[in-house]
Amino acid sequence: MYLPRDIEKVINHFSNLPGIGPKSASRLALAFLRIDKLVVEDFAHSLISLKNNVTFCSKCYNLSDDKLCGICNDQERLENQIMVVEDVLDLVAFERTGQYTGKYHVLGGLLSPMQGVGPEDLTIDKLIKRMKNIPGEIELILATSPSLEGEATAMFITEQLHDIPEISITRIARGVPTGADLDYTDKLTLLR
Repeated sequence: MYLPRDIEKVINHFSNLPGIGPKSASRLALAFLRIDKLVVEDFAHSLISLKNNVTFCSKCYNLSDDKLCGICNDQERLENQIMVVEDVLDLVAFERTGQYTGKYHVLGGLLSPMQGVGPEDLTIDKLIKRMKNIPGEIELILATSPSLEGEATAMFITEQLHDIPEISITRIARGVPTGADLDYTDKLTLLR
């Protein structure tokens, strides 16, 4: 490239972020040159603060700035209804609906032997321990994606918890989206 080294460094940093290619990274870096210096400094401080202060909830593995996240601390939420999600963005999507009143467990990914991701790389063991410590009836909602990895992860969790009679394990609904044409719907979705 024929750009100053500092701009190239910023472009490289942005390019390392998921979903940002070289063109987007270049646009972002050049946009920072046009932004007021105080705004850029505030942004830099926010990134440092994010890295220093945001961690994972010790109970559900949601993002938190304390030992427990706001959802785990919320006494109004149902303690015995746990939705298992792949990552924090899935949790955020369900929270945006404003309809779910239970708590969560964030796996941190899905089982994927082809990519070297096994149960020990996720928070499955912590989920199992957590389920064994909840008194009474428990509803566990598996909200993993309908991909091969999502299905395998859901099956693995179900197998690990089958010996706890107080647990009712369900899956989120899947199917044809509203307004979709059935001609373009795959056979697997139609069979469900």
